[in-house]
Order: sequence, then structure tokens, then C-alpha cells
Amino acid sequence: MIRAKNIHKCYGDLHVLKGVDIHIKEGEVVSIVGESGAGKSTLLQILGTLDMPTTPEKYGSQIALDGQSYISMNDRELSRFRNRNIGFVFQFHQLLPEFTALENVLLPTRISGRNEKESLEKAYSLFEDLHIADRIHHKPNEMSGGEAQRAAVARALINSPKIIYADEPTGNLDSKNADDLHRLFFDLRDKYNQTFVIVTHNPNLAEITDRKLVMKDGQILY
Repeated sequence: MIRAKNIHKCYGDLHVLKGVDIHIKEGEVVSIVGESGAGKSTLLQILGTLDMPTTPEKYGSQIALDGQSYISMNDRELSRFRNRNIGFVFQFHQLLPEFTALENVLLPTRISGRNEKESLEKAYSLFEDLHIADRIHHKPNEMSGGEAQRAAVARALINSPKIIYADEPTGNLDSKNADDLHRLFFDLRDKYNQTFVIVTHNPNLAEITDRKLVMKDGQILY
């Protein structure tokens, strides 16, 4: 599904990623753990095309999703590729406050030009799967933190991406809402064969994922 080889990232003299290799299989739920500053979020941003590795030609860096390399794409190509293939869930839901939950979820489909009727049907199905069908026409300030984060998950899933990257997706939730969302990740994997890569400090989530990758000092230890 996703393969990356010898990924480096430098910010000036700070060498954040030091030759990371990673392989994620289709349908896996993989967690990435490690202390703050280990490079977890930086790696996630690069895998998700939000950033690029430093001088890939120097290090022979490679990244491919489902066999398609995107390390040399220009910004326009990357935006199109990201919209069609990758979903994101962040610690804070990042829903647009002026739009309803449904309008927020449909935004990626409108950017990609997908069929509106099919997109609506998929959105309604996701709201049911995520147990927030009664919040579909609510704005973010009318929803609880857990509900808003579930809407953010629906937005990540709406274009049927090949992979979803989640950066501390339950870090802003109480323990009950966090546990509920953890279970939903696995339900969604089972229903849609969805692949998840999750950066987390939550030990409960890390222990129940299919694989736990541990990062330290810009490298994956195991």
C-alpha cells in the first residue's frame, strides 16, 4: 500500500528524520509512537504529501502509494493526488465553523468533482456508521468534541481514500470518547477495508493496533 525508503527531513541544521523506511499493508491499522520530537508528525506529513523529504535525490529517497510514486509531483499534481487518495484526521477536528457537518464532509467531493448524488449517499452512510446521523445538519459549535471529531473522520473517508493518516486523533477527547473512536477505526477498517496510520500518545490505542512502530531520534526502532 504505502512504501517509503530512506526518508530524511532537515530544518536548517536540525536533522529530524534520519533515513526512515516504512511499509504499510492494505487494510492495516498501524500506530506510530514515541516521545515528543521523535519525528512522528513530520513523517506523517511527508507520507501524506503535506511536506516533502529533504533532497531526495541525494539520499535516494522513495515514496509510493499503491505503486504510484509522488515524490517528484508538482503542487497541482500533489493536490489532486492527495484529494483522491489520502484522508487526514487531526487532533482538532478543523471543521469550518460556518458550515454544517454535512457541508464540511462533502467539501472534498466538491473539490474533486465527484457525483453529488453518490457523494450524498456516501455521506449519509458514514454519518450512520459513525453514530452521528442526528447531527448531520448541525454546525461544529452545536456538536460535542467527540461528535465533531467523528464528522472529521467522515470527511476523511468521503472520497474513499486508499489510506488515512491520523495525527493524535483522540488527543483532545475524554477517555470515553477516545475509546469509542478507537473502536470505530476498527469497525471502519472491517467495513471498508480502510488503511489507517495513526500517530498517538495513547497507549491503549497503540496496543490494539495491528502493528506498533516506535520512533526515536528520527528513526523507526522497530
